[in-house]
Amino acid sequence: MLGREMVVARFLAVIAFAALLAIAPIATAGPALLFEPLSGGVLYAEDVDTLWHPASLTKIMTAYVTFVAIRDGTITLDTKVECSKLANSQGPTKVGLPVGATLTVETALQALIMKSANDVAVMLAEAVSGSHEAFVDYMNGTAGRLGMTRTKFANANGLPDHDQVTTARDMAKLAAAVVRDFPQYAYLWSMLEMRVGKLHLHTHNGLLTNYPGGDGMKTGFICDSGFNVVASATREGRKLIAVVLGETTARDRSVRAANMLEHGFQTYGWKLLFGPPTLDTLALDENAKVTVSKPARVISAVCGTAGPAVAKARRHNVVAGANQVRHTHAKTAVAKVARKSR
Repeated sequence: MLGREMVVARFLAVIAFAALLAIAPIATAGPALLFEPLSGGVLYAEDVDTLWHPASLTKIMTAYVTFVAIRDGTITLDTKVECSKLANSQGPTKVGLPVGATLTVETALQALIMKSANDVAVMLAEAVSGSHEAFVDYMNGTAGRLGMTRTKFANANGLPDHDQVTTARDMAKLAAAVVRDFPQYAYLWSMLEMRVGKLHLHTHNGLLTNYPGGDGMKTGFICDSGFNVVASATREGRKLIAVVLGETTARDRSVRAANMLEHGFQTYGWKLLFGPPTLDTLALDENAKVTVSKPARVISAVCGTAGPAVAKARRHNVVAGANQVRHTHAKTAVAKVARKSR
């Protein structure tokens, strides 16, 4: 009997090692975390306590605080929010409303989450708390209540600010709170397009259309953060969420998230045998940097680092990375993401 148990243990160890190789990151990859939101069980973790700029992942907290305000009766989905001078002055991505224009809270939330509108983030902040500054204070208080111990917000939209930092673990805690506390707003995270007046807006999250089971949540990008995403997918009633920070391109971001999610769905059953740690019990990384990290490389016209030769090289690397996926289903899913993601 003991011999049989040893064989089983060795077999599971081999599977675990092979699965790890399937999602092994390239040397320049940033922090990453894969978890099951209902239990908080961690299925994969890398540099989860390293400080990083969240970019537009900030808007997950902006949405969460707005959901709280709706629950508490401060505002409703039909409340009108107005574009102030401060909101109008925000940089892109934005809806571009003139000062004095209004949106309902529901439309504003759609634009915030799907289009990542920076002006709308400030509009919601001012409607909920009276001022952008007061809203940011509430964001930080909420982060503390959710156990996001290494996160600090300086604005409501994620535009560049040296003091705006988070970690993969903290973003995972926030995503889990959204799923747990406000499931009625799941439709907002899975929207593909919307209209605001004559504007036709589309999502930045390619996983929603190109990864089987993809159903949310939010992308983020500034030059100092690289390409970030919190991506959720559900199959056969099981939801998993991947947090990816600091990828080189939008395609790299989507491919890595797809690889991680596929790894989770393929190996979830046997990982339960080992009793995975949770977001709270996973050991703190004592080697995590106390200063904010930046991506090793970012390819983007916005950052002045894009060019035909560089783009061609990256396309070759993305295809090579996608080919590492071991299962036929995974190959199909990740290849679709690599081809179509933006």
